[in-house]
Amino acid sequence: MIITSNIKDMLVLMCLSLVMILAGDLTNNLASAQQTSAEEQVIALPPQSSTNVLSPSPGSSVRPPASQKWGAPADVPTTVLPQESDPTVWGLIRHGRKGSVSIPNQRAGLLVQSQGQDWRAFRNDSIFKFGGWVLLGIIAALVVFFLARGRIKISHGRAGTTILRFKTIERMTHWLTAVPFVILALTGLNLMYGRDYILPIIGHEAFADITIAGKWLHNFMAFAFMLGLVLMVVLWVRHNLWDKYDWGWIRAGGGIFSDDVHPPARKFNTGQKIVFWAVILVGASISYSGLALMFPFAMEPFAATFAFLNNFGTELPTQLEPIQEMQLLQTWHAIVAVILIGLIFAHIYIGSFGMEGAIDAMWTGEVDENWAKEHHAAWVAELKGEPEPEPLSFEAVGSTEKPSHE
Repeated sequence: MIITSNIKDMLVLMCLSLVMILAGDLTNNLASAQQTSAEEQVIALPPQSSTNVLSPSPGSSVRPPASQKWGAPADVPTTVLPQESDPTVWGLIRHGRKGSVSIPNQRAGLLVQSQGQDWRAFRNDSIFKFGGWVLLGIIAALVVFFLARGRIKISHGRAGTTILRFKTIERMTHWLTAVPFVILALTGLNLMYGRDYILPIIGHEAFADITIAGKWLHNFMAFAFMLGLVLMVVLWVRHNLWDKYDWGWIRAGGGIFSDDVHPPARKFNTGQKIVFWAVILVGASISYSGLALMFPFAMEPFAATFAFLNNFGTELPTQLEPIQEMQLLQTWHAIVAVILIGLIFAHIYIGSFGMEGAIDAMWTGEVDENWAKEHHAAWVAELKGEPEPEPLSFEAVGSTEKPSHE
């Protein structure tokens, strides 16, 4: 009986313990549900409701309030060194004051380069307008010249016989330089003017595709252009030196204003020499600045250039930041490129549609004999072993008598 009573007591205690455990779990679940509901209500508050909601537990907020209900006022973190706001400090940084850095590149201490705003305004306004006026001015001048002068004809008509003017290697060199230059010009002008004039027509996606493709073409065609420049120097530099016929050619305006005046010249006349040296010298400058832009911060030519120019009385800055060098390189690249493009416009016009028989020189290599005698009489005489003609004089410039080619 005693054993049975003890067993009963143990069963009662176990039942009571089980009831208490279940009751405790139920209480905890209810409390958790109430807390979750309260949190959901806080999250669902509309924007106009109060946002002064404390975190459910201390330390759960990244930025604690000034005072907390559960303890003392919040302290400033020990990792933050408070200091008063000083507009002078920002002003110095804003105007290019350098800080100190612990990395090897001490130039990284420059936080703000304010000249960037001036450069961007100059590029987007002054250079933009300058390039537009130069190109439009050249085109307008060529149109006016054509309307007034018409196409320059061969005065004595075609002879029917031809002379070899340019060999295959010479024509290949010309087109190796000319074709990349046209691509470089078009892709470069797209970078300057495409966003304003092409993008509104074709849309953003097409413009992005064209511009990305143009960027790669611009970079790779630059090397073909540079190779063409080197070959041009090797093949033609001796023919483009000043000689006794150049002053007469200049006095006569190259004979392009009259059918009756034909100043003699050797293989290249003065106008062609001007184009040659412009392409070589300006092309070399464009190539250098282009390489510097292609490999940024590797070349810094302007500090040394300004120091040299200061020997002649200028007061140009010689302490330039790398980013300033890049800005000057981009500015120079754009300006000289636009000038060279304008000059090549005139060269293309005269060498193709503007002058009868001129395009044959670089197309087939053969030119009509009468054309050669009218524009390069000294060169023809040299080929045939004949006496050289005399340079054109002032009297000959004013004469209206057509020269004989007999």
